Amino acid sequence: MEWLNRLNNSLDYIEEHIDDKIEYEELARIACCSVYHFQRMFSYMAEMPLSEYIRCRRLTKAAFDLQRGDKVIDVALRYGYDSPTAFNRAFQKFHNVSPSKAQKEGTYLIAHPPISFKITVKGVERMEYSIVKKGEMRIVGAKIRLSRGDDGQMSEGAMEENFKMVPEFWGTVGQDGRLGKIISMMDSKSKGVLGVSACMANVENWMYYIGVETDKDIVEGLEEYVIPATTWAIFKGRGAMPTAIQDIEKRIVTEWFPTSGYEYGDGPDIEFYLNQDPVNSEFEVWIPVRESK
Repeated sequence: MEWLNRLNNSLDYIEEHIDDKIEYEELARIACCSVYHFQRMFSYMAEMPLSEYIRCRRLTKAAFDLQRGDKVIDVALRYGYDSPTAFNRAFQKFHNVSPSKAQKEGTYLIAHPPISFKITVKGVERMEYSIVKKGEMRIVGAKIRLSRGDDGQMSEGAMEENFKMVPEFWGTVGQDGRLGKIISMMDSKSKGVLGVSACMANVENWMYYIGVETDKDIVEGLEEYVIPATTWAIFKGRGAMPTAIQDIEKRIVTEWFPTSGYEYGDGPDIEFYLNQDPVNSEFEVWIPVRESK
């Protein structure tokens, strides 16, 4: 329950700063996780990106301010719009009326109330998992740098950009021959091809790796990454990709975490792909965890 309380405290922070700059790093600090994990959790639980939720709340509050008689330009600046034109465009798209019309009595407007997170009883389908403490893992593969926004500060659109970059990277690695090299690096330590999101709170550059765990020497065109010793919650899954793995990851956040006594640890997320059949894929999702405080 403490984990849910911290998430709801982060929502309180959003409301308190809705007409100010919302620091994603502060949201993550309140929730005791990395910015990457916070945005990922939020999108699964709220079923919308964090940036979209903030935009909806600001435009909802903007309508209230206009109805009270505030000037359009003042409201636009209050909620982070650089110009009345940009504000007018966003407001009209959300409310289906212009800001000036919103000031008139009897105009219908859209409200997006603040959300809160609660436990709901589902239990429709069981989840198979284990908790494992594992030492360092050396992987060899290809990597891409993920976005942290402008000047290294997390922006509202950076996570959405990363969600597009990762599948494109898999396509590139498959086409340019690096995936074949990665598979050739497999040895007795390898159990499958990994997708590793190294987006921890204490690292400057976020990276995504496609690789295998191996003791073999690095070959040209590939790189090494050592995953720190970590406690993992490991979930088994199977089914058609990418839907099957997305469903498992959503259920981990919305069903397993709230009552598990664990929370996100400060380590990378790992997806283990155990076969090459996209229709009947077998995989594992490894989540870094620690006991809830």
